[in-house]
Amino acid sequence: MPAVTVENPLVLPRVAAPAEGSQPRPVLAVSTALSGFEGEGFPVRRAFAKINQKFLDPFIMMDQMGEVDYAAGEPKGTPWHPHRGFETVTYIIDGTFIHQDSHGGGGVITDGDTQWMTAGSGLLHIETPPESLVMSGGLFHGLQLWVNLPAADKMIAPKYQDIRGGSVKLLGSADGGALIRLIAGDIAGHQGPGATHTPITMIHVSVNPSAEVTLPWRTDFNGLAYGLAGSGSAGPERHPFHMGQAVVFGEGDSLTIRADEKQDSRSANFEVVLLGGQPIREPVAHYGPFVMNSHRELQQAMEDFQAGRLGTIPAGAN
Repeated sequence: MPAVTVENPLVLPRVAAPAEGSQPRPVLAVSTALSGFEGEGFPVRRAFAKINQKFLDPFIMMDQMGEVDYAAGEPKGTPWHPHRGFETVTYIIDGTFIHQDSHGGGGVITDGDTQWMTAGSGLLHIETPPESLVMSGGLFHGLQLWVNLPAADKMIAPKYQDIRGGSVKLLGSADGGALIRLIAGDIAGHQGPGATHTPITMIHVSVNPSAEVTLPWRTDFNGLAYGLAGSGSAGPERHPFHMGQAVVFGEGDSLTIRADEKQDSRSANFEVVLLGGQPIREPVAHYGPFVMNSHRELQQAMEDFQAGRLGTIPAGAN
């Protein structure tokens, strides 16, 4: 699991432990992701499938793509498809994906890169493995997160952010036992590179065996954790969770993750994604690739797509 890393985390700026008297966030629930297939048939885990939307807001869903070691000829992507009303965040840990959209955005994202696509008023896009990966096969692992947009921003112009792994803010935990990759948001005055319409924090943390990390967390944000690899526990109660499981935190101003002493053989550390966002608290109408506020708006999105108003596939595209 390369993502973006550093040989010696002890040289990184440290995130100080929250002040004495901080309110640790309790664990409200631990749920196991549902397995399925997306696009042309690549395996995914629906990370938040069993979680009530009131705890997810402003997030809509998240898929863990892989981890899968493809044989030659097996790598798959998605066909051209539309989106409207939200943002997609695609984080590639292992492997390579190529993105192209009808608004002119696109690029290649690989180990540790993040693609941030604001669908807004609507566009068409496609995600495919490069021809070299299809020919050779290889390891593929990543995440795609959907972040809702408030009603006032649902019809903004589409936008694309290409966040290289080298621009991610690398930090160490207070005792140096965890590597913190800050992709978006603010932690203890440190700012990640992702620019969001809806205020969120997104972190990929690698916790050494037996180590613990406690991070300050905005009280107006929700708190979620998802295990990418390995095992450990969450919260002051030390609720166990592992790869493929999501944690919902309650209210408070800090959250804690611990790693078990022994990790599985393919992962030296406990790998966890931490998410927080400011709830929008508006009605959510979600159907397929559209996230709006009402069923009428969903119907309009479908009509606009069928009429070609969400864009056209560029000439010469796959």
